Amino acid sequence: MPLWIARVFFPSTNATELREPLTPRSPAATPAEAQPGSAVAKRRRRKGRRGSSLIEFCLIFPWYIFLFIGVFDFGFFIYSLMATESAARVAAIYCSASSSAASDATTACGYALDQLRGMPNVGTSLSTCTGSPLTVTSALVSGAASPDGLNAASVTVTYVTPQLIPIPGVLPGQLTITRTVVMRTKS
Repeated sequence: MPLWIARVFFPSTNATELREPLTPRSPAATPAEAQPGSAVAKRRRRKGRRGSSLIEFCLIFPWYIFLFIGVFDFGFFIYSLMATESAARVAAIYCSASSSAASDATTACGYALDQLRGMPNVGTSLSTCTGSPLTVTSALVSGAASPDGLNAASVTVTYVTPQLIPIPGVLPGQLTITRTVVMRTKS
């Protein structure tokens, strides 16, 4: 301990007491092979710790797996949210082209499906948007239902994610995502 720290925290002791070790150790009191830093002393210290790394690994490994699964699920759910929002936006862009296209749910479904083709439960086999996992509805809104009182197209996309690994209390196994986009019609 530096002398200035000792003077600040222990003012009643003198400098010689602080410089002397508390338990003096003479080389004659310990055998030469057990001196600190010798191979025997290192082996003795290591012998008491044998297997502790394996025990620590076994205690921490399940938490790492839990963390990895949580990050994977969370990333998939975020990707699903972004893809559903993009599908609703693209379908709304089509539906806002005219008042007649605003209620064309079939073509809006095609645009939404194109955006969601990368999702595992949509793929290339899904061709309709009337049931699970994908529902697309479109309607012409006007008057008080429209944000600015003019004609607008409203597209709602509902997507149900596939069953992943549920984490109770944090992430459910399935997630139902609904996104609605309202866009003013051009004519």
